Amino acid sequence: MAANFWTSSHYKQLLDQEEVDVVQPLDKEKGITLEDFKLIKMHMANYIGRLAQNVKVRQRVVATAITYMRRVYTRKSMTEYDPRLVAPTCLYLASKAEESTVQARLLVFYIRKIYSDEKYRYEIKDILEMEMKILEGLNYYLVIFHPYRALSQLLKDAEMNDATQLSWGLVNDTYKMDLILIHPPHLIALACIYVASVLNDKESTTWFEELQVDMNVVKNISMEILEFYDYHQKITDERINAAMNKLSLKQ
Repeated sequence: MAANFWTSSHYKQLLDQEEVDVVQPLDKEKGITLEDFKLIKMHMANYIGRLAQNVKVRQRVVATAITYMRRVYTRKSMTEYDPRLVAPTCLYLASKAEESTVQARLLVFYIRKIYSDEKYRYEIKDILEMEMKILEGLNYYLVIFHPYRALSQLLKDAEMNDATQLSWGLVNDTYKMDLILIHPPHLIALACIYVASVLNDKESTTWFEELQVDMNVVKNISMEILEFYDYHQKITDERINAAMNKLSLKQ
């Protein structure tokens, strides 16, 4: 396992936004747009979060599972890899990778409790089969570096421990976006601290200036986070259902 982000497979697999925002040809044939693509991934991130609450795993497992899911869809189509199966399978795989193993049968049990829709109904064997496909889709690279560790260290250094809860919540929300596939985790953490300092009206300019980071990147990530909140308010169940229904269309 790589102890250093800069020598890790995670760093080597960082992508540009244009590489992440690619709808696969099979999905395009079903009429799935880039907006649909983003809505489905966000819906699946929420699904993973709901499942995780029921099976009681740490937030880090949730973050790893969502990262796996998002990374898979930079390479595979939703038509071939049904998100309704990929999401719980990524949680299953992440629980093992993060040494908080959850049994597949427990996931199947809670899936049935959460969703009455037959399209979400999968058996243990389905999860185990999809696990192998996801491993292949990830090129067997399972180590993920998250912003949480850097966040705690940076907040302490900035003497902004009073912003811990807000900053932590902001980091959690970044997994509803693709930021973890594009930016190093410490820059995401810094962006969340920057947003928290603005929201709390706390003067932190001097501290940020002393850091050896590109503040333009930090501010751009911050803007993406704030723009996401504006966008998120306009998302309705109808829009998500319309996007999900396209997946079920026969070709």
